[in-house]
Amino acid sequence: MANTDLAPEAPRPNSNRSTTPGSDTFTAYISSGWAAQEEHLPSPREQASFAAARRKLISAKYSGKRLIVPAGAAKVRSNDTDYPYRAHSAFSYLTGWGSDSEPGAVLVMEPSVTGHTATVYFRERAGRDSDEFYANPEIGEFWIGTRPSLAQVASDLVLDARGIAEFAAVLEAIDGDTLMVREGDRDIAEQVLARRRFAAVDVAEGDDDLSRDLSELRLIKDSYEIEQMRLAVEATRTGFDDVIADLPAIMAHPRGERLVEGTFNRRARAGGNTVGYDTIAASGAHACILHWTRNDGPVRDGDLILLDAGIELDSYYTADITRTLPVSGTFSPVQRQIYEAVREAADAAFAIVRPGIRFREIHAEAMRVIAQKTAEWGLLPVSAEESLQPNQQYHRRYMVHGTSHHLGIDVHDCAQARRDLYLDGILEAGMVFTIEPGLYFQPDDLTVPAQFRGIGVRIEDDILVTTDGAENLSIGIPRTADDVEAWLRS
Repeated sequence: MANTDLAPEAPRPNSNRSTTPGSDTFTAYISSGWAAQEEHLPSPREQASFAAARRKLISAKYSGKRLIVPAGAAKVRSNDTDYPYRAHSAFSYLTGWGSDSEPGAVLVMEPSVTGHTATVYFRERAGRDSDEFYANPEIGEFWIGTRPSLAQVASDLVLDARGIAEFAAVLEAIDGDTLMVREGDRDIAEQVLARRRFAAVDVAEGDDDLSRDLSELRLIKDSYEIEQMRLAVEATRTGFDDVIADLPAIMAHPRGERLVEGTFNRRARAGGNTVGYDTIAASGAHACILHWTRNDGPVRDGDLILLDAGIELDSYYTADITRTLPVSGTFSPVQRQIYEAVREAADAAFAIVRPGIRFREIHAEAMRVIAQKTAEWGLLPVSAEESLQPNQQYHRRYMVHGTSHHLGIDVHDCAQARRDLYLDGILEAGMVFTIEPGLYFQPDDLTVPAQFRGIGVRIEDDILVTTDGAENLSIGIPRTADDVEAWLRS
């Protein structure tokens, strides 16, 4: 069952509007007269050895199984324009290939007597004697720039590298001992499933197990990952500084939230790969909308602006930080009251983090403070203790989201991990996650005083579990009310 779709020889159909010359005379002319290309073989990238160690871990779990982990194809945004490419996280995790990865690449781990032999297949660089390099806008070097050779990728990633056409032989060999990360590439998944039907085997459950196990491996970060997280946080701090510096222009624009987003995104592109997720620039009552990414409102003096943003590095590791800032530079008494209550909840949650506790205890501790504060303010029909009972939860009206999620190569990392290793999991050194309590008083909520309505506050930090406690990786980004005001003044 040969595959004919992995190495297309032509771009997407555009013959009705194409003016690319196609005569033999032109092809012969454009293929000649080029300076000799010297191929420089790069030294192995820093993460290559870490990726090899991760492959060894997954290899031990799947002895005798062929593993297919695709990077995924580019995704169409509109007609023949694509979204910026991002390889599937499992592929990047196991290869070390990040923002410079080639669309459509596939990692294959073939079982061997010593474990597995890893090979990355991708569309290799075409020669100047073909029409691909000038006529194919998806992969041609005239269109997208220089692409790596097989030898360069092999040297860079310390992996065997082969042309994507050779992947057809892998598809031909698929049997009941072949598993794949199906969500990585829909087209390859369909070909694998077709081959399984032809071979009368069904191992879909094994695919799910592979995706789950790769997700769970990421629960504990290695030293390279932790350093990337530190760098992502530092880059994000600079992005927040940029936003504060641009506040006068932001306030003057009718869609100031868009300027906040643009200022931060500019820093993300300058200091990393891109943003790790859509920036939330929520000013005024928009801060009460948890995933406000439309960002089309004004930023007014006297309001708070909730900025939830993170920079993703070229390695794909991302920060995830939220700060809530008084646009005027000073919190009003009510804003400060709510803000400091949220900070108290965040500090209480952080104070209990150490190896050996359960992940869900972090949320419970933050909720203890949120229940206490909302009860003190007379917002609950019962006491804080009663509200904390599982069948009550009145305080959750003002914070319906969770307090923490794992963080890393995905902003919501390890999402396919089992509940007993995630929510009910025991903390271990090397885990990285957020702590992000909040209070959100909707503008039409009649259960709260009028002066509370339309105020939303969230404080989010990125936390590393250490051998004897925890480190707040984002502690350098001002977070107390006093420090935030001083930050804005500076």
